[in-house]
Amino acid sequence: MTDSIETRRKRLRFRSWHRGMKELDLLLGGFADRELGAMDEAELDLFEALLEVPEPAIYAWFTGQAAPAPEHDHEITRRLIAFKISPRTS
Repeated sequence: MTDSIETRRKRLRFRSWHRGMKELDLLLGGFADRELGAMDEAELDLFEALLEVPEPAIYAWFTGQAAPAPEHDHEITRRLIAFKISPRTS
């Protein structure tokens, strides 16, 4: 049995907000909130693979201390690195 795309998006959103390192929770969770709804299956596959990357590596990408490994150097990673957290206006 396969998950529906909406169930998969919900699961990925939860995982994005619950990585452990608060800074990455904010970045990945905010990115997931903004971008997951528009991602197709292939993009969800890429994002899901990024969630398997150890936190220090992702943090190094965000801070410019390291470039993504070749297998993670794709459009989703570039959008993630370019993502800026917007203040909430509620």
